[in-house]
Amino acid sequence: MDHSKHIRLTETELNAATLDDATVYGADDAKIGKVSHVHGMGMSGDAIVDVGGFLGLGTKPVSLKINQLDFMRDEHGHVHAKTTWTKAQVEALPQHMHS
Repeated sequence: MDHSKHIRLTETELNAATLDDATVYGADDAKIGKVSHVHGMGMSGDAIVDVGGFLGLGTKPVSLKINQLDFMRDEHGHVHAKTTWTKAQVEALPQHMHS
């Protein structure tokens, strides 16, 4: 996927209403997972991404800083993110525990 033509989100768009359910792609453009929820807002927030599993079963939530993700909209208006991390690196992160 060519992300260069996609429109980057503004900092005010970096919130749960916009980012929930966004697909996250890794360094090799492999699908890593989906944002299940967001803590905080803007670049200092955290995106909780469900990784691994199959058809939504057996996923593991991990926390990524929003500033580690490049959120954008594709030509159809769908929000997604790109990271420099690989799928294996993200899957190796500790499980996010809900507090």
